[in-house]
This record gives sequence, structure tokens and C-alpha cells, in this order.
Amino acid sequence: MSGLLTTVFPLLLMFVLFYFLLIRPQQKRQKAVQQMQSDLKKGDKVVTIGGMHGIVDAIEEGTVVIKCGDGSRLTYDRAAIRDVKETASV
Repeated sequence: MSGLLTTVFPLLLMFVLFYFLLIRPQQKRQKAVQQMQSDLKKGDKVVTIGGMHGIVDAIEEGTVVIKCGDGSRLTYDRAAIRDVKETASV
């Protein structure tokens, strides 16, 4: 019985450490990013995962139209938004 305990205990300890050090923080970050992407509003200043900065011009179900500095409008998936720099004032 003690041989089984000494074999299984380090594996359980390692799993618990991996959960609290790697898995749980990643889930929190992913939840925060999904919340940010669902809270997008017209007029928000955003940065895409490709590094393009722009202002949200229109929002559809799964896409976002972003207005760039030269006046052009580009359509991106909502998941391509990495960060919101400034939120639109209501």
C-alpha cells in the first residue's frame, strides 16, 4: 500500500501544480479576452492580433469593421481583436 502511495502522490502533486500554475491562469485570460471581444462597441480604439490600430466602425455577428487612419475600412473576425485601447464614450 505504501509503495502505491509513494508512486501516485508525486503524480497527483504534479497535476495539481500544473493546474494552478498553467491551466487555471490560461482559462482566466481566455475568459477575459472573450468578454472584451463581446463588449466591443462602435467607436472603440482597438488593436488586432496583426498589430493594426483602428477604430471600430461597425459590428456584426462574428465580424468587426475597423476604420484605419487613411479612411479605409477593413473587416476582421471578432476573434482577431487583441486589445481595446480606449472605449467609446456614450
